[in-house]
Amino acid sequence: MSHPVVHVSAAVVTDADGRALVVRKHGAEVFQQPGGKPDPGESALDAVVREVREETGIVAEAGSFVPLGRFTDAAANEPGHVVVADAFALRLSDGRAVAGAEIAELRWLTPDDVDATPLAPLSRNQLLALAWRER
Repeated sequence: MSHPVVHVSAAVVTDADGRALVVRKHGAEVFQQPGGKPDPGESALDAVVREVREETGIVAEAGSFVPLGRFTDAAANEPGHVVVADAFALRLSDGRAVAGAEIAELRWLTPDDVDATPLAPLSRNQLLALAWRER
């Protein structure tokens, strides 16, 4: 039996110090990359630009995002679902971000922080590794 699929756009946001940004939504226990579901008719790129702005206050042009590919893992906030994420890298010169929209908390992680941080499967298993591979 196949699991229901949730399509999202996700941003692997890094700063000049090599840290990666993760967010935790209100009511969620785990952190994940900023991003979310595209609105009807919205491209994956337009969705990630909008979601990053809404969730973190980071305003970046579409051309600043670099496509990383499509990734699949267990959905963190929808039990029994699979998440399919179109992921994009965004490199910032500074780590200025503020929790907005449905975000309860944000953190800047280094590779040393990963084991101690509650993370969504997609972030832990795939996306965060891309943050540090790109450096």
